[in-house]
Amino acid sequence: MGAFDGLVREAFLLCAVLALPAILVATLVGTAVAILQAATQVHEQTLTLLPKLIAIGTLIALFGAPAMHMCAGLFDAALAAIPSLVRGG
Repeated sequence: MGAFDGLVREAFLLCAVLALPAILVATLVGTAVAILQAATQVHEQTLTLLPKLIAIGTLIALFGAPAMHMCAGLFDAALAAIPSLVRGG
């Protein structure tokens, strides 16, 4: 596998690792709010959006630093791979 292929693979994997928890949290919170709205028959748009915003904001506050370290690691790997990319490897 070439250097470029490895970088692209790592970038896609990092995107999945960073996006999947946020998608799962938003889905679970949205499902819980939808069940609550169906049970109480209160259909207000702000009740749908606000809990998701709070949950995702909390997720970013808790895991934002490790995510940025992972992004920095990928950036360092990309910088280290520049010579092999220029040579065509």
